[in-house]
Amino acid sequence: MKPEVLLELLEAAADQLGVAVSYEPLQTSVVNGGLCKVKGAYRVIIDKRATSEERVVTLATALATFDTSELELPQKVRDILRTHEGTGPRRSAVAAA
Repeated sequence: MKPEVLLELLEAAADQLGVAVSYEPLQTSVVNGGLCKVKGAYRVIIDKRATSEERVVTLATALATFDTSELELPQKVRDILRTHEGTGPRRSAVAAA
């Protein structure tokens, strides 16, 4: 599956979880973005200069920390989320919105 298509599917999953996704110019050249909580709401900020592949990895890593078992997702999306489980920062379990 092309990275652009996978990215769209991951963005749709984020929307189902109530997680905002934004693309902004980030100052660092080491990290392409990640998950944060702003005023009680989860948000994934991704460097707008990141490649499609880097965007997929960043978003998948962030979403892999959520419970997506109740979401209707294509198997390819579930596979990529499973691949990225445990690769992000450790924090308490997050339930789906």
